[in-house]
Amino acid sequence: MQNRRGGDIAGDQQQQLSIARALIIKPKLLLLDEPTERIQPNIIQQIGKVITCLGGWVDMAILLVEQYFDFTFEHAGIFFMLRRGRVVGSGTKKGTVRAQFMDAVSV
Repeated sequence: MQNRRGGDIAGDQQQQLSIARALIIKPKLLLLDEPTERIQPNIIQQIGKVITCLGGWVDMAILLVEQYFDFTFEHAGIFFMLRRGRVVGSGTKKGTVRAQFMDAVSV
């Protein structure tokens, strides 16, 4: 794998490579835009573990934009719910009931 170019690897590997490239520069803010899109379930779990780990011990904020609610709910601490580009609710994981979030973003 060492000699392969980023464009020559599978989509889930490209996603992992993108996250690794971003982390190399030790950013203060890591923006993840739908990191689970077109990714195999086992890789999604690995990405989630990395997000949780980074959020717990690195001096970095993580902004996760994701349509997959269960993934977001599992790995985020503060939520902002959007419907058609407008914030329709917000909260913390401790003070949030899953059903309330689902109702807030349903069309």
